[in-house]
Parts: sequence; C-alpha cells; structure tokens
Amino acid sequence: MRKNSMKSTRINGEVQRALAEIIRGDIKDPRIHLMTSVTGVEVAPDLKSCKAWISVLGNEKEQADTVAGLKSAEGFIRSQLAHKVNLRHTPELRFILDQSIAYGVAMSKLIDEVNQDTKSE
Repeated sequence: MRKNSMKSTRINGEVQRALAEIIRGDIKDPRIHLMTSVTGVEVAPDLKSCKAWISVLGNEKEQADTVAGLKSAEGFIRSQLAHKVNLRHTPELRFILDQSIAYGVAMSKLIDEVNQDTKSE
C-alpha cells in the first residue's frame, strides 16, 4: 500500500475520527484536558502502528498531563478503536503533541505587530 493511496487516506481519516470520538466521550481520566483534539493520524502501511498528533488548548502542564493520560489509557483506547474501526490489525498507538496551532497563533501575532509598527511610521 502506497503512502498516499486512497485506501491509506481513508483508513487514516477513519482512525482519526474514531480516536477523536473515543478521547472526547469514552475516557474519564481527569488528566486529559477537555479541549483536546486529534489533528492528524498516520497509520503504517502494515496497519501495525499509528502516530496520532494531539493538540491541547492549554498551558504546558496541561499539555504534558494530557499526553501522559493518553499514554496510560493507550490499552483502553486501542480496544475501543478495535470496536469502532474494522481493521485486520488494531494498530499500536503513539501520541505526539502537535504544537503547530500554537506556533501559527504566535506567528500571526508577530505579523500583526510588524504590520502595526509599519502603519504607525
């Protein structure tokens, strides 16, 4: 299976949707922040492993706690994923903190500051 094939794209989307649903509704761990979203998923071509990029709207401590909570609930999440998505193998999950949204907001602020400085001159 090629990396960008229709099948892999469809599987990635389905796993991303299911993970977001599980994190939002099924996990009761208080460490996991309410404003947690799954920004991307990449399932390996052999369906044995999966990288899930997680975005948390909060400070660094809340982000670290959320990732720790997700890693400790990995077995539960994987079993729920097996029930929701019908795959030959249920992939092993790896949660990665996605900083791209926070980076984009910070860059946008810097651009706005530069634009205001040039307008005032």
